[in-house]
Amino acid sequence: MFHTLSFKNIFFIVMFRLIFHSCLSDALQEKHFLHYKFTVLTKADTFPEFSAEVVADDRQIKHFSDEERVWILTEDDWTEPPDPPDSRDWFIHQIRTLSNCTNSQCSELHVLQRIIGCELEKLPDGTVNLTVFDEYGFDGEDFISFKYKTMQWIDKNPKAKETKKKWDRQTERNQYIKYFFKSCMNWISTFNNTKQSSPDVHVSVRKSPDDHSNLVLTCLATGFYPRDVQMNIRLNRTKLEDQTSSGIRPNNDETFQMRISVKIDRNLKGFYDCLVIHSSLTEPVSVKWDGSCIDCETESLWRVGAGAAAVFLVAVLAEIVIGYFIYKRRWSNGKGKR
Repeated sequence: MFHTLSFKNIFFIVMFRLIFHSCLSDALQEKHFLHYKFTVLTKADTFPEFSAEVVADDRQIKHFSDEERVWILTEDDWTEPPDPPDSRDWFIHQIRTLSNCTNSQCSELHVLQRIIGCELEKLPDGTVNLTVFDEYGFDGEDFISFKYKTMQWIDKNPKAKETKKKWDRQTERNQYIKYFFKSCMNWISTFNNTKQSSPDVHVSVRKSPDDHSNLVLTCLATGFYPRDVQMNIRLNRTKLEDQTSSGIRPNNDETFQMRISVKIDRNLKGFYDCLVIHSSLTEPVSVKWDGSCIDCETESLWRVGAGAAAVFLVAVLAEIVIGYFIYKRRWSNGKGKR
């Protein structure tokens, strides 16, 4: 479960999960998440004293403007995510308390971080797994986390014992965190139902660079959202082995793309197609290879050109030889007349 992980690893794990997930050619599960990330500093020089953002499935949905002291939606037409459980002033108060700062200025730099959110995973059999978490770190170390089932705080650092006692008594705040988790789950469903985008699928073929008896068939799916997708290249509706994948990559418009390729025998005929399964589609999309090859035509033209050049060269040589014999014969005849 996410909430049992250490805070100092949690941001790395989130990034690792996304990178590792992008390397899978078959995304059989559908995963969605909504994360709230907060960073508070005792000394604000290069970085603001308070910064925060809301991220859903790799998209920044909302961020906090420390200058204007307001939350701002990244896109005006996006569904407003749930309000965070705590305010900027609450975070400032917490870090000053933990840092023993008696006034607004602290002589040393201290950092308080928090990540809170929810994750939803739909399995191929229809099962839905829900995960919620609320983790704090202080000065780069695990500090405290909230356990949803028991409605209690877990101290992960000796410095957090007093904080745990105080926060366990704040039943009203803890109930609001529980309500926030429920709102988080509801928002994920709403957001993904309104922001789905279907993939645009293209199939192309090139010569294999290392073996001219083979071709490389490539399938590109782009412009889809959410990120989870399943793609396969097939021959006569049978999945081909040894397919390579680019992994799922972001586009500039916050949609995603994925490319898969496989080598095929250029002499093996059959029905080649690319099958794409995505949550935005009511049924899988199949795009057939039309038999064309991007650089095979160039090769054919080169062969035709080379053949024509050879014919032309032979013709020129023949003309030279014939001309030589005609000249020699005329010269011999002329010499005989003298």
